[in-house]
Amino acid sequence: MQAGPAAEATDPATSEAIGHPAPALTDNSAPTPTGEDRAPAAERPKPLHDPDPYSTPPYGEPGPWAPAPPVQHPATTPAHGTAVPMPQPSAQGLRTPTSGPSAQSPAPGIPAAPAPPVPAPAPPTPVPPPVSTAVDASAPTVAGASASLDIPAQPTPAPTPAHADAPPPADPWQNYDPWARSTHPMAPLQQNGVGVATERQRRGRVKKVLVFVVLLVALVSGGVGGIVGAYLERNGGVGTVELPQADAEPAGRAPDSVAGIAARALPSVVTLHVSGQEKQGTGTGFVLDDRGHILTNNHVVEPAGEDGEITVTFHSGDTAKATVVGRDGGYDLAVVKVTGVSGLKPLPLGNSDNVRVGDPVVAIGAPFDLAGTVTSGIISAKERPITAGGESGDASDVSYVDALQTDAPINPGNSGGPLLDAEARVIGINSAIRSADSGSDLDGGQAGSIGLGFAIPVNQAKRVAEELINTGRATHPVIGVTLDMDYTGDGARVGTKGSDGGSAVTRGGPGDKAGIKPGDVITEVDGQPVHSGEELIVKTRAHRPGDRLELSLERGGKEMTISLTLGSSGGD
Repeated sequence: MQAGPAAEATDPATSEAIGHPAPALTDNSAPTPTGEDRAPAAERPKPLHDPDPYSTPPYGEPGPWAPAPPVQHPATTPAHGTAVPMPQPSAQGLRTPTSGPSAQSPAPGIPAAPAPPVPAPAPPTPVPPPVSTAVDASAPTVAGASASLDIPAQPTPAPTPAHADAPPPADPWQNYDPWARSTHPMAPLQQNGVGVATERQRRGRVKKVLVFVVLLVALVSGGVGGIVGAYLERNGGVGTVELPQADAEPAGRAPDSVAGIAARALPSVVTLHVSGQEKQGTGTGFVLDDRGHILTNNHVVEPAGEDGEITVTFHSGDTAKATVVGRDGGYDLAVVKVTGVSGLKPLPLGNSDNVRVGDPVVAIGAPFDLAGTVTSGIISAKERPITAGGESGDASDVSYVDALQTDAPINPGNSGGPLLDAEARVIGINSAIRSADSGSDLDGGQAGSIGLGFAIPVNQAKRVAEELINTGRATHPVIGVTLDMDYTGDGARVGTKGSDGGSAVTRGGPGDKAGIKPGDVITEVDGQPVHSGEELIVKTRAHRPGDRLELSLERGGKEMTISLTLGSSGGD
């Protein structure tokens, strides 16, 4: 068939023959019209209105003779909603089959064979609006008109399956089908003039919103916290304050702990209040036996004199009157006795010879009248020779003590109290302190402790206490010589004259029997150096009468060693 510009006028029922592909219908009962049956070009009808001066698409210039761009009819949608593709128009033009076997075409719904590629077509000619897509194969044609209409061939792109990707046609109106599925990725829909945000932009907006929300929450939380904190600070909290506290524990402590030692010793420690005509004071003592004997320092009871008053206060708070059994200024020890008191608990006595430097100790007393005060420390030195007293001026009240030194705090009022070991046994009687302002004294001043306290060893105190209880007097071990206390050299020098003007060596005494001569310098006692006369007295009184001593001495530039047995003298 030869394509040409002529076209037949058609009935509205056969409007499908103008510019629209349709499924070919085969009718074997009628022949296919030929080119002779076509109407001549002169009989073509004129346009019903003037051409559109604006060439407004998609209509273009009116007239049935204008070639229309091929379009596709909407296909029937199956039950599952998938569109069935319509057949593509032939490259030779469109024909409305009427009858005859020569009008065969592909079956409905099957795309035509792909056409060979052709050069790009010229710009499309404006066409009238699309007509109805309904096709009636049985509709009659216009009388006297040919059954077919040859239209100038338009290049048709090769059919592409609905699921394949293909570039868009050069002419967007050539294969436009508003009902067909798009073969390209869907572009985001947008309103006219408004851009659609990309995924990255949306994420950025979400992050900004989250950051804003977090900052807002932090700001609100900080403000609320500040308000609540200010309220709680001004009003002391909300509701009743209940502080955490540990649960109750057993009252007992380890026996060798300070608390355990104090618990066992405190019931046996007493406080003494002494008053006389001119003096009064406070000291400490401890129970020796169940008969009511109490051991303390001589300088504690000395203010009572012959007619003073001594009141003993026990740890339980009970009080009782006490009388002096005996006292000795040389050892600074005294024993008093209470009567009419039952339930007394004596303190056990230890052995001061077993004490070693560094052993833990506990001191109990009434410093500055604070009864039941417990302090602790260690033994910082042993056999420390000290002298205390001498307030009378005649040296009758001077004490010579080979003391235990401790750093347990001892203050005025601790005098006469016990110094205890880890077994709560008495190993010393607290008697003197070294203070920063008043030197060494036995509670004579009111200076405080600097960590240098001194206690009479219990072995010496035990002997003296027994003598005081049994006889009312204590004996002193003696060598039987008079010392030169003004000698400044190393050692203890025997004087040239005695206190009564006689010989410095007592005739028939222990020193005289051992061969000591006036002017001899004693340098050692039992191998221990002696640096002064006070030290020799202290070393001597650390023994009992009858003990044997080894003395080293110098005479005329020569050294010699002698042995003697200590004598005894009555104490005051």
